[in-house]
Amino acid sequence: MRKSLNRKSVWIGIALIFLGISMPHWLSSKNIGLDNLMNSMEENPHGNTLLIMAFSIVTLNTVRALPFYLGAILLGNGVGERLQRNWLKLVIPIVAIPLTYVIINLSVKSNYHFGAPAILILLCIILIQLLEKGRLGLFMKSVIIVQILFGVQWLDEVPFLTDYGFGHGRISTTVKLWAVKTGFDQALSLYAIVLCTIFLINAFILTGYLVKWRMIQELHIVKLQALEARSDKEVLNLVHDLKTPLASIEGIISLIGLYNKDGKTEEYCRVISVSIRSMSEMISEILYKSHKSCCSLKSLVDYILSSRLSGTNKRVYLELPDNPEKVKILINKIRMTRAIVNLLNNAFDAIEGYPEGKVTIKAKIYDNQILLGVSDSGKGMSEEEQTKIWRAGYSTKDQSGIGLSFVQQVIEEHNGTVSIESNIGQGTTVWLHLAGGNDDEDFSC
Repeated sequence: MRKSLNRKSVWIGIALIFLGISMPHWLSSKNIGLDNLMNSMEENPHGNTLLIMAFSIVTLNTVRALPFYLGAILLGNGVGERLQRNWLKLVIPIVAIPLTYVIINLSVKSNYHFGAPAILILLCIILIQLLEKGRLGLFMKSVIIVQILFGVQWLDEVPFLTDYGFGHGRISTTVKLWAVKTGFDQALSLYAIVLCTIFLINAFILTGYLVKWRMIQELHIVKLQALEARSDKEVLNLVHDLKTPLASIEGIISLIGLYNKDGKTEEYCRVISVSIRSMSEMISEILYKSHKSCCSLKSLVDYILSSRLSGTNKRVYLELPDNPEKVKILINKIRMTRAIVNLLNNAFDAIEGYPEGKVTIKAKIYDNQILLGVSDSGKGMSEEEQTKIWRAGYSTKDQSGIGLSFVQQVIEEHNGTVSIESNIGQGTTVWLHLAGGNDDEDFSC
């Protein structure tokens, strides 16, 4: 999944860079009415018109620069993560952004000046990268970069900074010349510097706040995982201790059967021995994740229902293939049951408040693969929720949020995969893809 995300980041980054290169072809000063403002300024010079022109050119430059700046960052992050070279996260933007300026100037014969503002923006972005360390998503990075771009671009409109590499574009130069001629240069400089300061400070404060929030979330997840590991360890120790009395009971039953030849007694001893062996098998599955045994689909479903529904008045509907007792599956029965019970609990939560709500266990067979599904007719989930539900710590209820991450862990232990089908208002089905099949076909445990 991580490699898939890295690949997606790389392609989105490349797409954004190409979008940034193409934008001067269809988003120009003429398109947003800047040329009309310049004509109006020539006919009737006015401070308000000058400020509107300055604001318009800053906004235009920000919009046109955002795609390739953000694209270069995503490309660097994606390649750096994929190759496990963190230094590439900084080097790629440093190389890609100036190169994009060159390509734009060659393609549209414009004056995209890579001067002091571009260098300052690049330094701010590198600093943000070092601070956030991959903790921020695409949307929040966009918000922060917009503020940096919009803030620094205002320095292009400060007349006294022209000699230091700021504002060499055609319109920015014209705006500053008019500001000097009309005596509006000091007001424009103050206006631009104040706006630049506000947006840069806000960008870094927002970055610090978001990084702190993400660190708290990560710490919360670590605590949850540590709590789960501790609980598992305590359960394993307790279960391990059960083996000793079971072994003693089995030995005593064997002696009773050996010395007592009464028919009924021998039959009872055999029943007890079978039960002891069954309990020993269950204990082994609890103690050892890799321990798997062959069972029928019917016995698994019966065991799940007895585990989840015992003592409740809730009902689970079944959609199983014909003769489920002939469908065999190689699993760790205890852990698989725990995983599916977690899905059932979520399904019952999803239909809460729906009088006609149904929870269904489904199964389908394809060649040597069996699909086990838990379906509900609840409210369904959005695409964003579907990507979040598998994260440890995420929960829409006041719960620990470790249930679904445990499901994914169990299925991966069985060399299987998990998929989800959900639409708003149409319910949700979670499918577990596992090895299995009919007893009379190629599959065998």
